[in-house]
Amino acid sequence: MPQRNSTLAPFQHMNFRVLWTATLASNLGGLVQAVGAGWMMTTLTSSHVMVALVQAATALPLMLFSLAAGALADNFDRRTVMLIAQGLMMAASATLAALALLDLLTPWTLLSITFLIGCGTALHNPSWQASMGDLVPREVLPEAVTLNSMGFNMMRSVGPAIGGTIVTVAGASTAFIVNAVSYVPLIAALAIWKPAPRQNALPREHFFSAMSAGLRYVAMSPNLLTVILRSFLFGFAAIAPLALMPVIATSLPGSSALVYGTLLGAFGIGAILGGMANTRVRERLSNEVIVRAACVGFAAAIVGIALSPSVVLSHLLLLPAGMCWVLALSLFNVTVQLSTPRWVVGRALSLYHTMTFGGMAIGAWVWGVLADRFGPPSSLAIAGGALILTALVGLRLKVPEFGSLNLTPLAQFREPRLRLGLKARSGPIMIMVDYVIAQEDIPAFLAAMSERRRIRIRDGAKQWVLLRDLEDPTIWSESYHVPTWVEYIRHNQRRTHADAEVTRRLTELNKGPGGPRVHRMIERQTVPLEDDLPLKDYTDIAP
Repeated sequence: MPQRNSTLAPFQHMNFRVLWTATLASNLGGLVQAVGAGWMMTTLTSSHVMVALVQAATALPLMLFSLAAGALADNFDRRTVMLIAQGLMMAASATLAALALLDLLTPWTLLSITFLIGCGTALHNPSWQASMGDLVPREVLPEAVTLNSMGFNMMRSVGPAIGGTIVTVAGASTAFIVNAVSYVPLIAALAIWKPAPRQNALPREHFFSAMSAGLRYVAMSPNLLTVILRSFLFGFAAIAPLALMPVIATSLPGSSALVYGTLLGAFGIGAILGGMANTRVRERLSNEVIVRAACVGFAAAIVGIALSPSVVLSHLLLLPAGMCWVLALSLFNVTVQLSTPRWVVGRALSLYHTMTFGGMAIGAWVWGVLADRFGPPSSLAIAGGALILTALVGLRLKVPEFGSLNLTPLAQFREPRLRLGLKARSGPIMIMVDYVIAQEDIPAFLAAMSERRRIRIRDGAKQWVLLRDLEDPTIWSESYHVPTWVEYIRHNQRRTHADAEVTRRLTELNKGPGGPRVHRMIERQTVPLEDDLPLKDYTDIAP
């Protein structure tokens, strides 16, 4: 049985401790701002859709821009990216505060600036979460992710109540000022942090190529696709009570901004309890069982909230809702991180965020429309039914167990010494690998080659085909292309220990002398009149 780590183990690492603490202050300010924005919208309009769109405006940028932010996280200094994101959010929050003080806010202005703050969050999150592997060792990464979630939910337990008090006593503009100031500790902590530089002898990937590589990796990784789909469905349904919370608060006896804040606080306390129980729950239950239980528990809680006439009962029901929320989302997050190698983890996390928060943005709008048409209780009840359907999806698409694959780079590839004077951008490059396969081994060979195809395409190969010699049917050739020589090197450096098993099986099946034979060739679409790639003069290579 794997060694059990304390939930607090990541605090042994100073950089994690400092940045986590600074993030608490930023999260507190963000939650105070969210209460101010949500409550102000109820004073600017009576439309349930517009109220729900405050939540959608926060989540929508995470759907639209997370992939681009993930490409930045994997190819640029993550600390710099996070500093830029924090500066953007501070500027937007200060603008929101100024407009509120001058009484110039309209519903659409409020949504627009909330959207800009969400853009900063979308830029920040992939770099922050991908930095977990830089702040703590892999063996305590699940605990670091859990502590991140717990930290946010600790603030969620007190931040909304503080926000509600601030809005009640001093107005929403003061809540916006508090949020603008809350970015200062995290900006200072990031400015002080000096992460170890990432070692990479290859040139940085082009931005759009990096985005394409992230999409391709996830598309060719069945486990990641399953997790991302389940997180989208969960986010779509589970956002309903958060999107409609201002409406729920106004429908309860003694409604006020403070009641709204304490309802969100109860949800946050439940999330803290879920985070504290996370490690022990994962020890006893499989990932799929946890997700199904979270869906069913959340569904029961929000149906109860839909029927609740009592402030106290609504608060109590939000406790299990918060627990189920953090159990499901932290599990999705950890599974993505532990199912992805470091070179693409930022982009994989960004796609996870795109789908999860995309589900939340779409869900917030859908539940707002349904609340306008049929009333908030009916909208919440339908969302509960959607969560039950999400649990049933697990009968066909189970969430995988994480940590079962060794995604450490294999680091066995050595760049061959070439006789031609290629440049890094020379190409296109065509690769052919010849195998000699006995007739009785063909089924095993094809099974292994099917997995090899997925790995090749996932890591950047294009136009992959498998060829068989018509005159000598024992000869099979695997062929694929890469755009340039540097992309061929990058392609091979992406191979992990988990991929090595396929290579071993193919090598054992090959009956030819000396193992599979590799041909590396540069393509020419036209025939040049002169040779533009001169021979290198290697004395240790025969002509």
